[in-house]
Amino acid sequence: MFNSLSDRLSATFKNLRGKGRLSEADVDATVREIRRALLDADVAVPVVRDFAARIRERALGEEVSAALNPSQQVVKIVNDELVGILGGETRRLRLAKNPPTVIMLAGLQGAGKTTLAGKLAKHLKRDGHSPLLVAADLQRPNAVTQLQVVGQRAGVAVYAPHPGVQSEFEAATGDPVAVARGGVDEARTKLHDVVIVDTAGRLGIDAEMMQQAADIRAAISPDEVLFIIDAMIGQDAVNTAKAFEEGVDFTGVVLTKLDGDARGGAALSVATVTGRPVMFASTGEGLDDFELFHPDRMASRILDMGDILTLIEQAEKSWDKDEAARMAKKFADQEDFTLEDFLAQMQQIRKMGSMKKMLMMMPGAQNFRQQLEQFDEREIDRVEAIVRSMTPHERLAPKIINGSRRARIARGSGVHVSEVNGLLERFGQAQKMMRKMAQGGGIPGMPGVPGMGGGSRKPAGKNGKKKAKSGNPAKAAQQLREAEARRAAGAQSAPGSAFGQQMPADFDPSALNLPKGFEKFLGK
Repeated sequence: MFNSLSDRLSATFKNLRGKGRLSEADVDATVREIRRALLDADVAVPVVRDFAARIRERALGEEVSAALNPSQQVVKIVNDELVGILGGETRRLRLAKNPPTVIMLAGLQGAGKTTLAGKLAKHLKRDGHSPLLVAADLQRPNAVTQLQVVGQRAGVAVYAPHPGVQSEFEAATGDPVAVARGGVDEARTKLHDVVIVDTAGRLGIDAEMMQQAADIRAAISPDEVLFIIDAMIGQDAVNTAKAFEEGVDFTGVVLTKLDGDARGGAALSVATVTGRPVMFASTGEGLDDFELFHPDRMASRILDMGDILTLIEQAEKSWDKDEAARMAKKFADQEDFTLEDFLAQMQQIRKMGSMKKMLMMMPGAQNFRQQLEQFDEREIDRVEAIVRSMTPHERLAPKIINGSRRARIARGSGVHVSEVNGLLERFGQAQKMMRKMAQGGGIPGMPGVPGMGGGSRKPAGKNGKKKAKSGNPAKAAQQLREAEARRAAGAQSAPGSAFGQQMPADFDPSALNLPKGFEKFLGK
């Protein structure tokens, strides 16, 4: 969503690089470009005016004039001010001291309230809560049915005593206030600690809508009232937010459709205009495409500094700890990286979500945005199909895959033989790199990894090369038996003996004609 704004700001900061001192003209030109970039991004004019004034004041102050690198200091100032207009700090849900915690959702129709109710419920369930969804939207056709489907997908209970409107030709019946009140009572009876009430929306703001929302709020006394706003509606988001603030008095904002291609001005305006923090962000259509809103991380994304913390959190949520421990042990034991390991690691990465989204969280990703946008997520499916078309032995010993085997694998996975060849070639390079890292040599062109063994130690074998494992199962078993025999013979050697032989009892050190005093090092 913020691609255009990021490009404009990055181009502005490039003009400051290499300057040892910034003049007032340089600062004015930079502030002017930042103001244009924000206005093009559809940020509210009062927000842009105040933002630009604060940047100019700080950029002409002592902190920039005394800095060793003025351009980096200006970037830091812009980052700080972006964090400020996005809310300043992360705001989490306030849970009630006496459960259940009641959360009311409000917003215009089409903003994504019903889907977001399921996302929020799944998010809370993952954190150990027991949420209950309440279908209080009795006016939009099939809204109750949609919430029931979303609740089933999220694995949470839904309270829906009234079916609501089933078609656009049917008049609205039922009392949403009574449904909301009954949902809270149901949560107390069934021991749910969180209640999420989905209310009705309209295509536009009207008195009837606001009155209904106010009546529901008065009936259930919610701990949090979340205003759901479509991040793609631009300047009108500010007017809508003001109207809901006066009519319902919400406590927090949730931005939906942040994965869209709109300019994103609503996200940069609503927190400043309303004084209410942005608490959550919806970044896709899946129930897992939902995250806590961190103003500092969002500012880093906008300035193309990446969002490593969010990437780490996603990995911690989805990564299998047992699989990670198995790979760490295998790495420490210097065992070969196989196609089975490659398949397991690829499945772990897929659990984290879209590859494009993860790569866009890396610092400097905007420089490769065009290549990332052209990346086909289905390529991962094709790679997985190729590996799954191999036999277990072929995955453990890829060297045995000859021409006929490659043709069979290509037919089984529905790809060309050239794609199988390309995968095996890339895997061979990755296997060499992993082997080098496990031996302490590190990645080529990079320092060695501490604690992963000595880099100067040479593997055993002729010419310092470790003997490769045979692709023949019988021969591989024979090699293993020979290695065990050599290990056992070494264990029987005398301790401290360089050649594995016992020193004779009648050995006389003086017979070796050693330098005077050296015989003390040859104790029996």
